[in-house]
Amino acid sequence: MEFHEKLMELRKEKGWSQEELGNRLNVTRQTVSKWELAQTTPEMDKLLELSRLFEISLDELLNNPLFADRAQNSSTAVRNRFSVCPYHYEYKSKKTLWGIPLVHINLMRGGICTARGIIAVGDIGIGVVAVGGLSIGLVAVGGFGIGLLALAGIAAGFLAVGGIAAGVIAIGGVAFGIYALGASAVGSYAVGAAAKGDRVAVGMAARGTIAIGEEVNGAVTFSTDNPIDPVELERVIMERFPQTSRIFLGILKKWVAR
Repeated sequence: MEFHEKLMELRKEKGWSQEELGNRLNVTRQTVSKWELAQTTPEMDKLLELSRLFEISLDELLNNPLFADRAQNSSTAVRNRFSVCPYHYEYKSKKTLWGIPLVHINLMRGGICTARGIIAVGDIGIGVVAVGGLSIGLVAVGGFGIGLLALAGIAAGFLAVGGIAAGVIAIGGVAFGIYALGASAVGSYAVGAAAKGDRVAVGMAARGTIAIGEEVNGAVTFSTDNPIDPVELERVIMERFPQTSRIFLGILKKWVAR
Protein backbone atom coordinates (compact mmCIF):
# COMPACT_ATOMS: atom_id res chain seq x y z
CA MET A 1 0.00 0.00 0.00
CA GLU A 2 1.41 3.37 -1.06
CA PHE A 3 1.61 6.36 1.29
CA HIS A 4 -1.36 8.18 -0.26
CA GLU A 5 -3.53 5.06 0.10
CA LYS A 6 -2.37 4.54 3.69
CA LEU A 7 -3.16 8.16 4.55
CA MET A 8 -6.67 7.92 3.14
CA GLU A 9 -7.31 4.65 5.01
CA LEU A 10 -6.10 6.05 8.33
CA ARG A 11 -8.16 9.22 7.92
CA LYS A 12 -11.34 7.29 7.17
CA GLU A 13 -10.74 4.93 10.11
CA LYS A 14 -10.79 8.02 12.35
CA GLY A 15 -13.96 9.23 10.64
CA TRP A 16 -12.32 12.55 9.68
CA SER A 17 -12.97 14.59 6.57
CA GLN A 18 -10.05 15.99 4.59
CA GLU A 19 -10.88 19.40 6.03
CA GLU A 20 -10.82 18.10 9.61
CA LEU A 21 -7.46 16.40 9.11
CA GLY A 22 -6.16 19.60 7.53
CA ASN A 23 -7.27 21.63 10.54
CA ARG A 24 -5.42 19.26 12.86
CA LEU A 25 -2.25 19.70 10.79
CA ASN A 26 -2.76 23.42 10.12
CA VAL A 27 -2.96 22.89 6.35
CA THR A 28 -5.79 23.34 3.84
CA ARG A 29 -8.22 20.66 2.67
CA GLN A 30 -6.73 21.02 -0.81
CA THR A 31 -3.30 20.11 0.57
CA VAL A 32 -4.66 16.91 2.14
CA SER A 33 -6.47 16.11 -1.12
CA LYS A 34 -3.20 16.46 -3.09
CA TRP A 35 -1.46 14.10 -0.64
CA GLU A 36 -4.19 11.49 -1.05
CA LEU A 37 -4.11 11.84 -4.85
CA ALA A 38 -0.32 11.33 -4.77
CA GLN A 39 0.18 14.73 -6.40
CA THR A 40 2.43 15.95 -3.57
CA THR A 41 4.07 14.48 -0.46
CA PRO A 42 4.10 16.08 3.02
CA GLU A 43 7.22 17.71 4.38
CA MET A 44 9.04 15.84 7.15
CA ASP A 45 7.48 17.92 9.94
CA LYS A 46 4.00 17.06 8.66
CA LEU A 47 4.94 13.38 8.34
CA LEU A 48 6.00 13.44 11.98
CA GLU A 49 2.69 15.06 12.95
CA LEU A 50 0.79 12.43 10.96
CA SER A 51 2.77 9.68 12.68
CA ARG A 52 1.88 11.12 16.08
CA LEU A 53 -1.72 11.80 15.11
CA PHE A 54 -2.39 8.23 13.90
CA GLU A 55 -0.12 6.64 16.55
CA ILE A 56 1.97 4.66 14.08
CA SER A 57 5.67 4.74 13.18
CA LEU A 58 7.02 6.61 10.17
CA ASP A 59 8.14 3.29 8.72
CA GLU A 60 4.60 1.97 8.83
CA LEU A 61 3.13 5.24 7.55
CA LEU A 62 5.51 5.32 4.59
CA ASN A 63 5.33 1.57 3.99
CA ASN A 64 9.07 1.12 4.44
CA PRO A 65 9.91 -2.38 3.05
CA LEU A 66 12.45 -2.93 5.82
CA PHE A 67 9.69 -2.33 8.37
CA ALA A 68 7.43 -4.81 6.57
CA ASP A 69 10.18 -7.45 6.67
CA ARG A 70 10.79 -6.84 10.38
CA ALA A 71 7.07 -6.96 11.13
CA GLN A 72 6.69 -10.23 9.22
CA ASN A 73 9.68 -11.77 10.98
CA SER A 74 8.35 -10.58 14.35
CA SER A 75 4.92 -12.02 13.59
CA THR A 76 6.48 -15.34 12.60
CA ALA A 77 8.51 -15.41 15.81
CA VAL A 78 5.42 -14.77 17.90
CA ARG A 79 3.53 -17.57 16.16
CA ASN A 80 6.43 -19.94 16.68
CA ARG A 81 6.77 -18.98 20.32
CA PHE A 82 3.08 -19.23 21.17
CA SER A 83 1.98 -22.47 19.61
CA VAL A 84 -1.30 -22.17 21.54
CA CYS A 85 -2.28 -19.37 19.14
CA PRO A 86 -2.46 -21.24 15.82
CA TYR A 87 -4.73 -18.74 14.11
CA HIS A 88 -5.77 -15.15 13.92
CA TYR A 89 -8.78 -14.25 11.80
CA GLU A 90 -9.72 -10.69 10.91
CA TYR A 91 -12.25 -9.36 8.46
CA LYS A 92 -13.03 -5.68 7.96
CA SER A 93 -15.60 -4.65 5.38
CA LYS A 94 -14.61 -2.03 2.84
CA LYS A 95 -17.96 -0.31 3.26
CA THR A 96 -17.99 2.15 6.13
CA LEU A 97 -20.43 4.42 7.90
CA TRP A 98 -18.97 7.63 9.34
CA GLY A 99 -15.56 6.09 8.74
CA ILE A 100 -16.42 2.98 10.77
CA PRO A 101 -16.47 -0.45 9.05
CA LEU A 102 -19.95 -1.89 8.68
CA VAL A 103 -18.56 -5.25 9.83
CA HIS A 104 -15.36 -5.93 11.75
CA ILE A 105 -14.49 -9.43 12.94
CA ASN A 106 -11.25 -9.84 14.87
CA LEU A 107 -10.58 -13.11 16.67
CA MET A 108 -7.50 -14.93 17.94
CA ARG A 109 -7.23 -18.21 19.78
CA GLY A 110 -5.36 -17.65 23.01
CA GLY A 111 -5.15 -13.90 22.45
CA ILE A 112 -7.16 -10.72 22.87
CA CYS A 113 -8.28 -8.83 19.79
CA THR A 114 -10.53 -5.79 19.59
CA ALA A 115 -13.17 -5.33 16.92
CA ARG A 116 -14.68 -1.92 16.18
CA GLY A 117 -17.50 -1.63 13.69
CA ILE A 118 -21.22 -1.10 13.22
CA ILE A 119 -21.33 -4.87 13.73
CA ALA A 120 -18.30 -5.92 15.78
CA VAL A 121 -17.27 -9.45 16.72
CA GLY A 122 -14.08 -9.95 18.71
CA ASP A 123 -12.57 -10.89 22.02
CA ILE A 124 -13.50 -7.29 22.77
CA GLY A 125 -16.34 -5.99 20.62
CA ILE A 126 -17.27 -2.31 20.33
CA GLY A 127 -20.07 -1.33 17.99
CA VAL A 128 -23.76 -0.75 17.43
CA VAL A 129 -24.15 -4.54 17.61
CA ALA A 130 -21.24 -5.98 19.59
CA VAL A 131 -20.40 -9.61 20.30
CA GLY A 132 -17.42 -10.63 22.42
CA GLY A 133 -16.00 -11.70 25.72
CA LEU A 134 -16.36 -8.01 26.54
CA SER A 135 -18.98 -6.27 24.41
CA ILE A 136 -20.00 -2.62 24.35
CA GLY A 137 -22.75 -1.40 22.07
CA LEU A 138 -26.41 -0.55 21.62
CA VAL A 139 -26.91 -4.33 21.49
CA ALA A 140 -24.20 -6.15 23.44
CA VAL A 141 -23.86 -9.93 23.59
CA GLY A 142 -21.03 -11.71 25.40
CA GLY A 143 -19.44 -12.76 28.63
CA PHE A 144 -19.64 -9.20 29.92
CA GLY A 145 -21.98 -6.85 28.08
CA ILE A 146 -22.73 -3.14 28.37
CA GLY A 147 -25.43 -1.69 26.13
CA LEU A 148 -28.94 -0.43 25.62
CA LEU A 149 -29.82 -4.13 25.29
CA ALA A 150 -27.26 -6.36 27.01
CA LEU A 151 -27.36 -10.15 26.89
CA ALA A 152 -24.38 -11.53 28.78
CA GLY A 153 -23.09 -13.55 31.67
CA ILE A 154 -22.73 -10.21 33.41
CA ALA A 155 -24.98 -7.63 31.77
CA ALA A 156 -25.47 -3.90 32.31
CA GLY A 157 -27.82 -1.73 30.31
CA PHE A 158 -31.29 -0.30 29.90
CA LEU A 159 -32.56 -3.86 29.38
CA ALA A 160 -30.08 -6.29 30.87
CA VAL A 161 -30.40 -10.06 30.75
CA GLY A 162 -27.73 -12.30 32.26
CA GLY A 163 -26.48 -14.41 35.11
CA ILE A 164 -25.92 -11.12 36.90
CA ALA A 165 -27.93 -8.24 35.46
CA ALA A 166 -28.09 -4.55 36.28
CA GLY A 167 -30.28 -2.08 34.43
CA VAL A 168 -33.50 -0.14 34.27
CA ILE A 169 -35.07 -3.51 33.48
CA ALA A 170 -32.91 -6.36 34.76
CA ILE A 171 -33.55 -10.07 34.33
CA GLY A 172 -31.10 -12.61 35.70
CA GLY A 173 -30.06 -15.06 38.34
CA VAL A 174 -29.16 -12.00 40.38
CA ALA A 175 -30.91 -8.84 39.17
CA PHE A 176 -30.54 -5.20 40.16
CA GLY A 177 -32.74 -2.56 38.56
CA ILE A 178 -35.75 -0.31 38.72
CA TYR A 179 -37.67 -3.36 37.54
CA ALA A 180 -35.74 -6.48 38.62
CA LEU A 181 -36.67 -10.09 37.94
CA GLY A 182 -34.49 -12.94 39.16
CA ALA A 183 -33.86 -15.68 41.64
CA SER A 184 -32.55 -12.85 43.81
CA ALA A 185 -33.96 -9.48 42.82
CA VAL A 186 -33.27 -6.02 44.21
CA GLY A 187 -34.91 -2.90 42.85
CA SER A 188 -37.70 -0.40 43.09
CA TYR A 189 -39.98 -3.16 41.81
CA ALA A 190 -38.50 -6.59 42.50
CA VAL A 191 -39.83 -10.01 41.56
CA GLY A 192 -38.03 -13.21 42.50
CA ALA A 193 -37.67 -16.13 44.83
CA ALA A 194 -36.05 -13.64 47.19
CA ALA A 195 -37.17 -10.10 46.36
CA LYS A 196 -36.35 -6.78 47.97
CA GLY A 197 -38.17 -3.80 46.54
CA ASP A 198 -38.06 -0.18 47.67
CA ARG A 199 -41.63 0.11 46.43
CA VAL A 200 -43.06 -3.29 45.53
CA ALA A 201 -41.60 -6.75 46.19
CA VAL A 202 -43.09 -9.97 44.88
CA GLY A 203 -41.72 -13.41 45.71
CA MET A 204 -41.56 -16.42 47.94
CA ALA A 205 -39.72 -14.19 50.38
CA ALA A 206 -40.69 -10.58 49.71
CA ARG A 207 -39.55 -7.47 51.53
CA GLY A 208 -40.67 -4.00 50.49
CA THR A 209 -42.97 -1.09 51.16
CA ILE A 210 -45.65 -3.26 49.55
CA ALA A 211 -44.79 -6.95 49.85
CA ILE A 212 -46.62 -9.74 48.03
CA GLY A 213 -45.78 -13.41 48.48
CA GLU A 214 -45.56 -16.33 50.85
CA GLU A 215 -43.25 -14.78 53.44
CA VAL A 216 -43.88 -11.05 53.43
CA ASN A 217 -42.37 -8.13 55.30
CA GLY A 218 -43.45 -4.55 54.62
CA ALA A 219 -45.66 -1.59 55.46
CA VAL A 220 -48.45 -3.20 53.42
CA THR A 221 -48.48 -6.96 52.87
CA PHE A 222 -50.47 -9.35 50.71
CA SER A 223 -50.01 -13.02 51.55
CA THR A 224 -50.56 -15.58 48.80
CA ASP A 225 -51.85 -17.94 51.51
CA ASN A 226 -55.12 -16.03 51.10
CA PRO A 227 -56.92 -14.84 47.96
CA ILE A 228 -55.73 -11.41 46.78
CA ASP A 229 -58.16 -8.99 45.18
CA PRO A 230 -56.41 -7.62 42.03
CA VAL A 231 -58.47 -4.41 42.12
CA GLU A 232 -57.56 -3.73 45.75
CA LEU A 233 -53.90 -4.52 45.03
CA GLU A 234 -53.87 -2.03 42.16
CA ARG A 235 -55.56 0.61 44.31
CA VAL A 236 -52.99 0.27 47.10
CA ILE A 237 -50.01 0.39 44.72
CA MET A 238 -51.30 3.38 42.73
CA GLU A 239 -52.22 5.25 45.90
CA ARG A 240 -48.66 5.03 47.18
CA PHE A 241 -46.78 4.93 43.88
CA PRO A 242 -48.91 6.52 41.11
CA GLN A 243 -46.00 6.43 38.62
CA THR A 244 -45.98 2.62 38.59
CA SER A 245 -45.95 1.12 35.10
CA ARG A 246 -49.35 -0.02 33.87
CA ILE A 247 -47.66 -2.95 32.15
CA PHE A 248 -46.17 -4.11 35.45
CA LEU A 249 -49.55 -3.68 37.16
CA GLY A 250 -51.34 -5.66 34.45
CA ILE A 251 -48.92 -8.58 34.76
CA LEU A 252 -49.09 -8.49 38.55
CA LYS A 253 -52.92 -8.47 38.60
CA LYS A 254 -53.06 -11.46 36.26
CA TRP A 255 -50.56 -13.30 38.46
CA VAL A 256 -52.50 -12.80 41.72
CA ALA A 257 -55.81 -13.66 40.00
CA ARG A 258 -54.57 -16.96 38.60
